Amino acid sequence: MSGDFCTQRNLFGGAVVSNFPLRFEDVSNIRQVPDHQEVFVDPTRGESLIFELLDLKTDVADHGSATWFLRDLANEQDAEGTMKCLSSRGYLRLVDYDFETIQQHKYRSWTNGAISKGRQGREAHNLVKVYLANLRLKDAATDVLVTAYEPMLINPLSESAATVGAGLAVPAAQSGRLPMAEVFKSAVSSFKVNDWSLFGASL
Repeated sequence: MSGDFCTQRNLFGGAVVSNFPLRFEDVSNIRQVPDHQEVFVDPTRGESLIFELLDLKTDVADHGSATWFLRDLANEQDAEGTMKCLSSRGYLRLVDYDFETIQQHKYRSWTNGAISKGRQGREAHNLVKVYLANLRLKDAATDVLVTAYEPMLINPLSESAATVGAGLAVPAAQSGRLPMAEVFKSAVSSFKVNDWSLFGASL
């Protein structure tokens, strides 16, 4: 979309970079999110992009790990009964990461689904499409989650209704914006670690 191209953004003090549009504002400090998270929001559309570093879940299989994390997310949002998994892409094994000269294996699994999400009680929940990728950095003992939220239906009682407007969300293309699916794809495919000490790695 014109004027909405992806550009390289710094994450975690520049230790990591990823490409996504500038319209996504860094609200990590405003929302006082944990140190292991970076949160970016487009306030005009209610869309958000979250990068999260977690201890590696060794008991979760590589294949389908993103679906596991999506279900865990739905459970955290008290929306497990309203989640519908729309697709799951399995995982890829990539070998393009290095700890200096030691090759690092990265497992990527991604999925998307629709869940009811809100912080003001069920009566104020919005229906959102969630895209979630799990990048498994096994040598760093880290699961990286990249999660994108795309509103589909805004509840008039929700917090976002005041800025985005209630009802069916306007498709991104109609607003001259890059669709969230493309934003997510760019953010995941361009994810790159510049400083492995972020993970406590000494190799």
